[in-house]
Amino acid sequence: MKAVILAGGLGTRLAEETHLIPKPMVEIGGRPILWHVMKIYAEHGIKDFIICAGYKSEVIKNYFLNYRALTSDLRVDLGSGSLEIFNNRSEDWRVMIVDSGADTMTGGRLLHVAKYLDAGEDFCFTYGDGVGDVNIRDLVAFHRAHGSEATMTAALPPGRFGNINLSGNQVTSFREKHAEDTGHVNAGFFVLKPSVVSRIEGPATIWEREPLESLAGDGQLKAYLHNGFWQPMDTLRDKQLLEGLVAEDQAPWMTWR
Repeated sequence: MKAVILAGGLGTRLAEETHLIPKPMVEIGGRPILWHVMKIYAEHGIKDFIICAGYKSEVIKNYFLNYRALTSDLRVDLGSGSLEIFNNRSEDWRVMIVDSGADTMTGGRLLHVAKYLDAGEDFCFTYGDGVGDVNIRDLVAFHRAHGSEATMTAALPPGRFGNINLSGNQVTSFREKHAEDTGHVNAGFFVLKPSVVSRIEGPATIWEREPLESLAGDGQLKAYLHNGFWQPMDTLRDKQLLEGLVAEDQAPWMTWR
């Protein structure tokens, strides 16, 4: 099973960091938050990734091109140019990085990489800037059991995200955020059937609008209720919160530690 990760946005609310690097490459505990997201999936056996890059995509490409060397011990012969790797601590992941355009919207990014998905196989889809102790195995099993086109992970963080109306595990409607909203919100960590791509019109399509709204309207969007930890990294304050949890060895999503 593949996991598609959105990693192409500007991250304007974290401009202190993102004027030089894309937001998913902002580090938490010495590793990009994108790495943390991938590690969550890898801990549940999903190690085949498609990264939808865009803004400063070269930073993401360079990171993974040099990942093995950066995480291992090296011996370099400067005369011959030969390189030996010792104590290889690299991950056993397959990572495809696709430049999906600097200005492409979230739905458009998924449409752009759809040709690299496995035909007829469900896939995971999430954001490259939010972490949680989501049980990915349970999430995938839930999705396969209900048979609908899409599963969204729903969480209960501060009320500043798109609001979900639920009837049990059925998402009855999805709408953009409002100041007065409370209740379950879109935490990402989707599992999707390939057919959802047909609901995306083009590069300007925002995944959280027409595609999710139409899935909900057709009764094809189910909610996997996550009552544990979930935290996006939208602002410097969010980054500092996550950094503090890692520093105190209290990061709930880091189940591999």
